[in-house]
Amino acid sequence: MRSRIFVLLLVAIMALLAACGSPSKEDVMKKLSGKWNETKGYELQATMEIKTGSEPRVYDVTVWHTKPDFYKVNVSQAGSQDSQMIVRNEEGVFVITPSLGKTYKFQSDWPTQNSMPYLIGTLADDIKADKNSTMQEKDKTYIFETASRNNHKKVLPTQQIHIDKKTLLPKYVSVMDENKEEKIRVTFNKITLGVERNASDYKVDMEGNQPEKKPQSTEQTGMMKYYPNLDWEGTVLEEDMVVTENGPRFFTTFGGGSKEFVVVQEPAETPDNQIPVSIEGDPVDLGFTVAALTNNSIRWEQDGVAFFVASSTLTPDELIEVASSMQPEDRK
Repeated sequence: MRSRIFVLLLVAIMALLAACGSPSKEDVMKKLSGKWNETKGYELQATMEIKTGSEPRVYDVTVWHTKPDFYKVNVSQAGSQDSQMIVRNEEGVFVITPSLGKTYKFQSDWPTQNSMPYLIGTLADDIKADKNSTMQEKDKTYIFETASRNNHKKVLPTQQIHIDKKTLLPKYVSVMDENKEEKIRVTFNKITLGVERNASDYKVDMEGNQPEKKPQSTEQTGMMKYYPNLDWEGTVLEEDMVVTENGPRFFTTFGGGSKEFVVVQEPAETPDNQIPVSIEGDPVDLGFTVAALTNNSIRWEQDGVAFFVASSTLTPDELIEVASSMQPEDRK
């Protein structure tokens, strides 16, 4: 009788200890999904550091989100007045570049298919989508390691999401290359859940000051030629330049292997008004700017230069890889 009582008591103690132990990955995922996705909306401020170039670049990021589909994301480079904004409202998806006085309109389901490390809802979806994701506990933090679903997933396939145990809010996200070397870090400085804004707060303002049109100087046009920084087989096959009313337009053909593409570069035009221009493709966040991606081309503007990459052999992921590699530090 005593032996049976002892066994029952032991079983009860073990069950109690198990109940008081660490929560499972599934338990934490359920709590996160409920807290991050079931809120009416949120606002956050974050810092994004991109380490893919020769020198790290730091950006300030502000996000507004109101369920179900309203977003406003403002990204500005630290220490610079240049910024870019992505807005999704009932009329569509807009990308606004105040320094150029340009607004592009997309017919896109962004960000449904474009996971972003600074959008906490898509981070929750990343965790749920990866059946092989792992979770570990370190000090006061849950660390989820998942496959990334962002635009750079081919070259940056893995991410670690560090979550505060007490608040169940993300502290920072580390996006890594195939060698597990951190290339992008998003640090969340402030997250406020339950914020619900009016639809009017997501309206795209077409008014405002127009940027002053300035002629392109010889130095500016001489610095505008960027080259992709890739480890692919192949070389520059041909280079050409024509003079247009807006300045020089450069054509550079790359190939020699199985991957061939053409890069077109020219001074970005400044419009006379801010009427949105419809553009084909989906918005793609390159980190330093937002591009428009189709099945066989990608276009974007950066540092006063308009870029267009076209190919009949590259995949959309490879087009993004080309664009991402053409950063200011890599100009020649």
